[in-house]
Amino acid sequence: MPRFAAHLSMLFTEQPFPDRFNAAARAGFQGVELGFPYQYAAERLADRAAMAGVTVACLTAPPGDWAAGERGLAALPGRDSEFADSLEIALDYADMMDCPAVHVMAGIVDEADWGPALETYMANLQAAAALGREHGVRILIGPINPADMPGYFLTRPEDALQVVEEIGERPLGLLYDVYHAQMERGALADTLEDAMAHLGHVRIAGVPGRNEPDRLGEINWGYLFDLLDAHGYGGWIGCAYHPRTDTLAGLRWGAPWGLGGTD
Repeated sequence: MPRFAAHLSMLFTEQPFPDRFNAAARAGFQGVELGFPYQYAAERLADRAAMAGVTVACLTAPPGDWAAGERGLAALPGRDSEFADSLEIALDYADMMDCPAVHVMAGIVDEADWGPALETYMANLQAAAALGREHGVRILIGPINPADMPGYFLTRPEDALQVVEEIGERPLGLLYDVYHAQMERGALADTLEDAMAHLGHVRIAGVPGRNEPDRLGEINWGYLFDLLDAHGYGGWIGCAYHPRTDTLAGLRWGAPWGLGGTD
């Protein structure tokens, strides 16, 4: 049975961010995801989650200067100390909110710098996995397709899986975003099955458009959810999509799993 988490940077945006925890709970979500929540005190967000009765399933570490085009620090040579600082911030938030997983973004890398970037990435993830183990938090890496984010260092699920296996540290796992995987490669069932042993979190959104995961797109969602169940996946499925209208109107796709309700 899937456990769904609402990505609060994308869903319930009709409301102020702190109010989205309650909105998600009223709509039937057991969990939430947080993108970059660092403008709010961790204690405040932890209180909001506790009062709403939802689990903070995953959050993303600070990605550098987003306004300047940065999309993560883990693979950027010479930015090791900044990456370490960003991870410490994220882990402090995770500790406060009892969040089990932190997603770290690799960053935008020029092709000419790919070799040094890979060396930096592997070293930073090795250190991140060790730190995650100390905190009891799983560190996740997730590919992003180049159409949505040109130049992103990690684009394919199989490459991310290879990184996880080469590092070989249990706290390091894969964030499998179905939208990005379909946009970049397809073969969703095959790549999901290959990743099962290292699967730390799943995200969903429809293709094309990154809208609701419903029948208007090209993905057979029921099949994928059944596949995850058949393999015993007990983790969270993050709903990270842009509603076509308002969030509640778009939740009809989730009715079989108890999503919807009234706001």
